[in-house]
Amino acid sequence: MLGHLRAGFASLSLLVLAAGPASPQTPDNATASLREVHADGEKILSEAQVAALTGLAVGSQVGRADLQAAADKLVQTGLFAKVSYNFQTRSGVIVTYHVEESPRIPAYFDNIPWFADSELADAIHKKIPFFDGTLPEAGGVVEQAAEAIKELISSHGLQVSLEHMVIANPTGEGNVQQFRIEGAALRIERLEFSDPSLLASKAVQQHLSEILGKPYSRMTIDLFVTEAIRPVYLTQGYLHAKLGPPEIRLTGNPAQKLPQQIPVFVPITPGAVYHWKGARWTGNVAISEFTLNHVLGLKSGDIADGMKIEAAWDRVREEFGHNGYLDAKLDPNPAYDESAHTVSYSVSIQEGPQYRFGKMMLSGLSPAAERKLQAAWPIAPGDLFDKTKYEEILTKLQSHQEQIFGELPLHYETVGHWLQADADKHTVDVLLDFK
Repeated sequence: MLGHLRAGFASLSLLVLAAGPASPQTPDNATASLREVHADGEKILSEAQVAALTGLAVGSQVGRADLQAAADKLVQTGLFAKVSYNFQTRSGVIVTYHVEESPRIPAYFDNIPWFADSELADAIHKKIPFFDGTLPEAGGVVEQAAEAIKELISSHGLQVSLEHMVIANPTGEGNVQQFRIEGAALRIERLEFSDPSLLASKAVQQHLSEILGKPYSRMTIDLFVTEAIRPVYLTQGYLHAKLGPPEIRLTGNPAQKLPQQIPVFVPITPGAVYHWKGARWTGNVAISEFTLNHVLGLKSGDIADGMKIEAAWDRVREEFGHNGYLDAKLDPNPAYDESAHTVSYSVSIQEGPQYRFGKMMLSGLSPAAERKLQAAWPIAPGDLFDKTKYEEILTKLQSHQEQIFGELPLHYETVGHWLQADADKHTVDVLLDFK
């Protein structure tokens, strides 16, 4: 936990007292006037903001314990993964804090329908002036943000409790710092869209029926938009469609209590339709550009179907696995031509080693069943390990046992499967556990 980190310090010189009548002091409790506070290593915050967070006041008398306490205070905010400091005395103390900022994640307001996201963000910003929509995963700053939201809710006479936790981002990569309330029985009454054509989609209507009447939650709505609505636009080439954020649109007296049945409106801006322009490949040695483009299966000038594009990258990965490159990594980076409305990709490939099949280790089968499986195994020891063949036989073992074992009686429900690769020998062993 970040709050348990201990700030370190380096290159500490002794504080020297100014000349004058004073009682004798040891170096540990000596004090002197603080002249300057500096910081380095910060990337998001400014030096002045880091200095302010230390709580040190220029002109005050400080000692070694004060400087260390300020370093501890920086760590306790959660904003910094590491803190150290050094200081010198030149007619006063000049201290420099060396910081490494912690990763930040977006603040995510799940089920606080009385306020727009902007109102909640403004409330946090008033308490934390450097708030930019992101927070660390833990620490004092997160607690301050939670306190700001609690104060806003309480100021409107609402009696609910607030929780916060780190969760997976429901609409993208990474995590978010989720704030959600307890104690309100609010449910989703209906979902409306600014694009009426969505009402004609059977898939949308089918998924919509799954969330209506459920407890009001932005995460529930965002997941629905991501999983049911976004594919509708991606398949038509709307690669930059802006979906949401969801809004609550109520009519009547705004001073009245919020109804328990919440109508939700999702604004949608489809944007332009893009067409496929092509892909450029780098890092591929074992598989030619011609083969990769053929596997990709996308034609220049066609509508850039976002779902087909994602499936195409999966086919490319499978092609490498088919040739024994189990560690192959793809990094496709899109480039959009906004005037021509085309998209092209630069795809960087790290092929990694080419693996051959080593041996198979089995558990949970009778000797007769093991012989049947060994006879049906499609890859001989020493041959290139074809991941496609491996996955095909796994499917048979899990869903079509009779294709491997015939009429042999079996008593397993699941098949645990692992690949144990030896990066030095470039071999891979298969471990199968039948339960």
